[in-house]
Amino acid sequence: MRYRFGDCELRPDSHELVVGGNTRTVEPQVFDMLLHLVRNAGTLVTQDDLINAVWNGRIVSDSAISARISAARAAIGDNGREQSVIKTVPRRGFRFVAPVETTEEPAPHSAASRADENQCIRFCRAPDGTRIAFATTGSGYPLLRAGHWLTHLEHDWSSPVWRPFLDRMGQDFEVTRYDQRGNGLSDWDIDEFSLDRFVDDLEAVADSAELGRFALYGTSQGAPIAVAYAVRHPERVSHLILHGGYVKGRMLRVSREEREQGEALLTLIRHGWGKPGSPFIQAFSSIYIPAGTREQIASLTELQRLTTSPDNAAQIRAAVDEFDVGDLIDRIAVPTLVIHARDDGVQPLDQGRELAAGINNAEFVMLDSPNHTILEQESAFEVLFRSIARFVKEDEAL
Repeated sequence: MRYRFGDCELRPDSHELVVGGNTRTVEPQVFDMLLHLVRNAGTLVTQDDLINAVWNGRIVSDSAISARISAARAAIGDNGREQSVIKTVPRRGFRFVAPVETTEEPAPHSAASRADENQCIRFCRAPDGTRIAFATTGSGYPLLRAGHWLTHLEHDWSSPVWRPFLDRMGQDFEVTRYDQRGNGLSDWDIDEFSLDRFVDDLEAVADSAELGRFALYGTSQGAPIAVAYAVRHPERVSHLILHGGYVKGRMLRVSREEREQGEALLTLIRHGWGKPGSPFIQAFSSIYIPAGTREQIASLTELQRLTTSPDNAAQIRAAVDEFDVGDLIDRIAVPTLVIHARDDGVQPLDQGRELAAGINNAEFVMLDSPNHTILEQESAFEVLFRSIARFVKEDEAL
């Protein structure tokens, strides 16, 4: 069911707010608040009702609710003075006062419809109550991609960076992926970004998606998360693939230069995240995809803006720079493939070699690329996916 009011439309299935024909990004809690108010249009919704519906009964301050109401009003063109859509009832709650029309979700266009229309987005909860959005697409042997930043389950299908990656991986695998806490369609209002909590999120997705044994793919910051999960649950992981990963985060390494680069990147994130033409976008693209096309580099601005807030981006970056799985890698008891680009500017090649050397019988593949995220126009793109498929097929019939 879709809900229309004024020039706005709420689409629950895809978690989208469309205003004037254009998709408008809002935090998941703001979307859920709008949806609850719209579904109860014309009736009084108390603060307790909102807390139960949006925060699952967790303790929430009045200021947090007020901030979400203000954000909801701003997203739909309302404000606290006019209150023409969301009306505050003093000391009692809120009422959605605009007329609402409901329509059925349209049927898929045709067999040529976009791949993202074939995915079903679902939500699960981590042990600390954080909602994690996940989806499964593709066909073949089950593969779970560990979460990392700069993903959005819906927008990724429009990204010139991620769409080719997802299309290609879906040719060999049934891929389950999720938006990391603080990112995409998962909860943004997070108290803790730590390795243990990130592993909890992966655990919750694997259980909710009802995955038995599966290949686990961890790239970038997802690599140490995948390592920690594989040590926790060796019975669930049939194959471990670590791409562009690391043993110790940038702030824990011996190199003073790397620590200084980490501090500089945090400063740029806080001041330039999601801003077109900012020095940060230029620096970010030169590190992550130096061989990217103009379109791919330009897409990073929208990708950043949609996937998370500047504050979350900085907190996540600071957290992952402190990850350390040095005491875990020699405990990995599953077949492991380590993949690393020769000139990776985010995680140096030595980190990939250290991972492979520390894991018993790990296989190592080096990609001829300067990019941290491998792009479809590179010869390394096919090498990456052929290496993963071959590694899994050695033991499992796809």
